[in-house]
Amino acid sequence: MTDKLRIAVVEKDRDRALMIIDGLRDAGDYEVTVIGDETGLARRISQIAPDVVLVGLENPNRDVLDALTLASNPTDRPVAMFVDRSDDQVMRSAIDAGVSAYVVDGLTRERIRPVLLAAIARFHMVSRLRAELQATKAALEERKTVDRAKGMLMKVRGISEEEAYATLRRTAMDQGKRLVDVADALITAAALLK
Repeated sequence: MTDKLRIAVVEKDRDRALMIIDGLRDAGDYEVTVIGDETGLARRISQIAPDVVLVGLENPNRDVLDALTLASNPTDRPVAMFVDRSDDQVMRSAIDAGVSAYVVDGLTRERIRPVLLAAIARFHMVSRLRAELQATKAALEERKTVDRAKGMLMKVRGISEEEAYATLRRTAMDQGKRLVDVADALITAAALLK
């Protein structure tokens, strides 16, 4: 049995909140919590720890966006925002705050499910891109460390780049360590000997 998706709905207007709940009911079986007061929004969202946040606002303000940034780091959960009016600056701020879907003048019962699914899909896509970026950065840093250690071996031993790499690789295999860990240890040891 799978757990129900927990959704926090941020909406002050009772009728709009009920329409969102009805739209969610049409879309599937979710555990829904409505937050009708924006006061302490970051704290409330953190306490609820929803899987998704749906925000319905007539006109989003900076306080709400700041609270969303605090409560929903873009890596934490998908956030979909329905607004009646917007401008470019508010939209950019919302996206910077981690909003996965930003819908202007489109809060209808029928649109809840597709926007929810789009926000979740976009969130997962961006999460994958972030993970790939982190992995690429880590690989680049590891390569720099290995290249630096190879350069040190080449200079001290007077060997070629291929021989320096083979020495690092052989040492890593003999010690059961990763190549980058051996390279880092060599760099640290050389710094201590200076």
